[in-house]
Amino acid sequence: MTVSPRFLSFPYQATDGQIPLAVIFGAAHGSTYRGKDSSAYALAADTIRAASQEDASLIEHWDFDLGGPLFDGKPISCIDIGDIKTTVFDNVGNRERIEMKTREVLSMPAVPILIGGDDSVPIPFFAGFSDHGPVWILQIDAHIDWRDELDGESYGYSSPMRRASEMPHVAGIVQVGLRSVGSARLTEIEAARRYGSRLVTSREVHAQGVECALRQIPEGAQVIVTLDCDGLDPGIMPGVAARTPGGLTYTQVIDLIAGLGRRAKIVGFDLVEFYPPADIDGLSALTASRLLVNVIGTLVRQT
Repeated sequence: MTVSPRFLSFPYQATDGQIPLAVIFGAAHGSTYRGKDSSAYALAADTIRAASQEDASLIEHWDFDLGGPLFDGKPISCIDIGDIKTTVFDNVGNRERIEMKTREVLSMPAVPILIGGDDSVPIPFFAGFSDHGPVWILQIDAHIDWRDELDGESYGYSSPMRRASEMPHVAGIVQVGLRSVGSARLTEIEAARRYGSRLVTSREVHAQGVECALRQIPEGAQVIVTLDCDGLDPGIMPGVAARTPGGLTYTQVIDLIAGLGRRAKIVGFDLVEFYPPADIDGLSALTASRLLVNVIGTLVRQT
């Protein structure tokens, strides 16, 4: 594991034997496709960490997103343990390491927060919860990611929700922010609907508010949130590989996170598909950093 720098300058490990509320770790690669250059995703986690540094000395200040300081007057209860070593095209090895680290964090017990990385890293992240179900998954994404395979790979970035639907400990899936076209064909839409996935378009959220998505989650459920950065509008999140107009706003996403914390219980979170070479003036990194702050603040307040 390597750390440089740490998110918000959090400690690398808890002190005095205390169990942290949440553990941040990075993973650049899951199952990459042959012929696809995914190497730049290795820059994502540290770029987000670097964007957080300006606020590292301000965590005791009032945060208007949260209605108070980040840790709500409590001691710092989040650590950043660095990045799992992943290698492009070591698909099996990458999945094993991500799943193992997720299980390790859950055994503390603490809430794992994974900074990706391409959108294949959620598959082993979800798998790591197999002894902690049932869980629901709330996906924030422009795409449904329901391909059974692509270019002979069944665990790549087009397949995470299809693989999640096959996991016995996953009780249900809500997919929010869908718009435009992507890898989904009619067969993928039909498969998602047969499974019972709740498909909530970006347009529905804009028209009806985030409650149209939140009410699909049973009250009191354990929920993993998986956030693909292209779920947000590229006007505030340009640093993605597949920019798609009409996405969710920053406020809508943090309202989803906060609302979920009140309605259910967030037990895991991943943020993926931030692609630093496509960022503009550090805007995406800053937005991603602020999203992670809101997740941590919600975890503090849901306990």
